[in-house]
Amino acid sequence: MIDVLKGILILGGGAFVLIAAIGIVRLPDLLTRMHASTKAGTLGSLLILAALAVNIGTVSGTSKVLATVFFLLLTAPIAAHMIGRAYARTSAKATDTDKD
Repeated sequence: MIDVLKGILILGGGAFVLIAAIGIVRLPDLLTRMHASTKAGTLGSLLILAALAVNIGTVSGTSKVLATVFFLLLTAPIAAHMIGRAYARTSAKATDTDKD
């Protein structure tokens, strides 16, 4: 039964990571690509890490997986926000020709 759960988690995580990769390649601009990579990529990574926690089964291994999940959930939105903010600032300067 545990093997079935691990398989479902890994397949689900792999599917979400694949969706994120396709979104990065197929979507037209940076903001939509960033949305695909952060949402689907993070969810896929979390599902794969959950399968790892189930596979390890010890308290120390699961705590390391939980620390990794916490770090991923903390850094992915902040990184996406900073990339989007830099894009908005640089594209605003490039298209703003009405000043002066």
